[in-house]
Amino acid sequence: SMMLRANERNMKKTTTGVLKRAGRLLLYLLLALLVITALWVFSQSRLILRERQECQLTGAAEAPSEQAIIMQTEQTEPDQQNEYASSNSAEMTDRVEALLNSMTLEEKAAQVIITTPEGLTGYGQVTAAGEASHEAINTHPVGGLIYFESNLINPSQTVDMIQTLQQYSRERIRLPLFICVDEEGGSVTRIAQNDNFDVTDVGDMYYLGLTGDAAQAREAGAYIGSYLTELGINVNFAPVADVLTNPDNPVIRTRSFGSSAIMDASMTAAFVEGAGSSGIISCLKHFPGHGDTGTDSHTGAATTYRTLEEMRQCEWIPFLAGIEAGCPMVMVGHIDTPALTDDGLPSSLSTAVITDMLKGELGFEGLVVTDALNMGAITNRYSSYQAARMAINAGADILLMPTDLSGAIAGIVDGVNEGTIPAERLDDAVRKIVTLKLQL
Repeated sequence: SMMLRANERNMKKTTTGVLKRAGRLLLYLLLALLVITALWVFSQSRLILRERQECQLTGAAEAPSEQAIIMQTEQTEPDQQNEYASSNSAEMTDRVEALLNSMTLEEKAAQVIITTPEGLTGYGQVTAAGEASHEAINTHPVGGLIYFESNLINPSQTVDMIQTLQQYSRERIRLPLFICVDEEGGSVTRIAQNDNFDVTDVGDMYYLGLTGDAAQAREAGAYIGSYLTELGINVNFAPVADVLTNPDNPVIRTRSFGSSAIMDASMTAAFVEGAGSSGIISCLKHFPGHGDTGTDSHTGAATTYRTLEEMRQCEWIPFLAGIEAGCPMVMVGHIDTPALTDDGLPSSLSTAVITDMLKGELGFEGLVVTDALNMGAITNRYSSYQAARMAINAGADILLMPTDLSGAIAGIVDGVNEGTIPAERLDDAVRKIVTLKLQL
């Protein structure tokens, strides 16, 4: 039994020794594995770090140029643009003032007038620019000419006539002419209904208004503008911004986009934008609103009894939209407005309408054009001499088609010389005309 117990003790010692050695071996293996793992992790970390550094270095090499572009866009470029704009603005101002200061009083008075070629030359029908036109422009260097169907025979004749007249004007006064037409579309067109001109009539604006699609009005303005520009015409007395509040109106009717002020505003702005994209100057008409009148100002007085508040909420909305769309001209109609003013004057001769309302309340800073001064609403009451003085003093910048060109010029010249027309009022009108012409 003693030997058995001794053998058991020996076996236990042997087993314990084996287990201890096995444990130590396992521990060494685990330690080795941990070291290997640590070394692998370390090496991978170095690799990842190196790759990141290489990415950062690559990015750093590219970033400066990108940053430079950003800096140039955000800082340098606006500064350069502002400097360029300021330089251009200053240069334009200098050019305008130089031209203005070079003009005589008579030349300034002529520049604020747009007349027909017949009114300029005294001829019965003008279809070419010859010696008579040359002499007339040398005598009265008018601001512009307006053409009608009888003046426009075909494209080549029209282009030749306009180019020659522009040459005469630049030689005489160093400025181009405003070459104008009434090309509204539909019932009032000077070109589109002439078979000699290969263009399509876009139709009356009323029918565009029925679609309610401003894109169609924009396309119409751009299309009309495109063929006018090709002929050398630069001003279109359109669109009609009047809201047709009186369906029995004898003169506006389908020339208007319709009876909804909001819809008219959208269509008016779109037409102006389209025409502008083709390089044409548009002119909104007929402020303060001809849509409610029951008579035709071509033959006599036309009156609207709409109140100031009614006009603010209706008639003026399309005009404001057109002005905001960048329209540089607004035509004022020969409309009596007893509910708006107590001066008893047609709007085209009224300080309250032109200066206080159009320029003041609506904030219009462009060129104010009178409706044709040879219309019955004016000629039944005033001479060209009187009407010209009254229109300029009221705030008009361009006088359209006075019956007597010489009389209108004389009225302005005498008014300035007498002090009844402030010289600065005339200069302000001419300054705006010259500025727009230099931008053509």
